[in-house]
Amino acid sequence: VQLVESGGGSMQAGGSLRLSCAASGLPYSSNCMAWFRQTPGKEREGVAAIGDDGSTKYGDFVKGRFTISRDNTKNTVHLQLDSLNPEDSGVYYCAAGRAGCPTPPATTYDYYAQGTQVTVS
Repeated sequence: VQLVESGGGSMQAGGSLRLSCAASGLPYSSNCMAWFRQTPGKEREGVAAIGDDGSTKYGDFVKGRFTISRDNTKNTVHLQLDSLNPEDSGVYYCAAGRAGCPTPPATTYDYYAQGTQVTVS
């Protein structure tokens, strides 16, 4: 199994970033793809999750600012980050697990990517 992230970087407050994650080798016929983050001084947070039926879940702190989407034909998942603020700075991880995304989005999954840094100033 391989999850490869792209995107991330630095952005000024109020700006946007788009994270992408390409998955390969997942052993499930159906799965949940998700993003969670680790921000300085805080516990790991589930950001968003999406089932292969397109159903989505978001952490309460997202408040409509982020959008998760997926392309099942390419086994990719995206996270659009809008209206970023400095509290969103941290490492964002793409993850995958069995079908049935939990509510709220979890922070533990079967498979993880290496993480990508998002810095908002």
